Amino acid sequence: LKLQRKKQLLNKHMLIQDCYYLGLIAKLHGFKGEVSLFLDVSNPAEYQELDALYLDIDGTLTPFFIEGFKLKNKGFAAIKFEGIESEAAAKRLLKKKAYLPLSILPELDQSSFYDHEVIGYKVSDELKGDIGLVVDVIDMTANPLLQIDYNGTEILIPIFDGLISKVDRKKKELYIKAPEGLIELYLPN
Repeated sequence: LKLQRKKQLLNKHMLIQDCYYLGLIAKLHGFKGEVSLFLDVSNPAEYQELDALYLDIDGTLTPFFIEGFKLKNKGFAAIKFEGIESEAAAKRLLKKKAYLPLSILPELDQSSFYDHEVIGYKVSDELKGDIGLVVDVIDMTANPLLQIDYNGTEILIPIFDGLISKVDRKKKELYIKAPEGLIELYLPN
């Protein structure tokens, strides 16, 4: 099965728009070819079973197969890739961005979303109506924030259970129920 999966990955030319950003090879880990990957995701523990990922090598997404994966603290993982046996080989991977195919993400329900997918979505509040476009999801551990642009005014809304009423993927719209008075802080009129 593993051999079959390798063939699939090697035969498939993956494009960046078909993937989502997983993290960055931050530094070397030891001197036997291991690297330290910073997982830029909400829950790094969900990625412990990874057997492969793509690294952006000079604009081409290249599959790398994982021989060893140890989750460390603060979102870092020590990774041993197949075929990377020396410090010199590992050095060539430093500062490379890691990606995974969008196709492996499970489908979400109508009130959940993946951070990367809602960028550019129109945001509509239950009381205030249209309040702009999602610019980013700022992933702060204690409290992630929706960063919205309303005609040049930045609106930051903490993401909490109950904020999202509906995610309309077809229309690319996010329906929210912001805490009373929060939007007024940014848009007084």
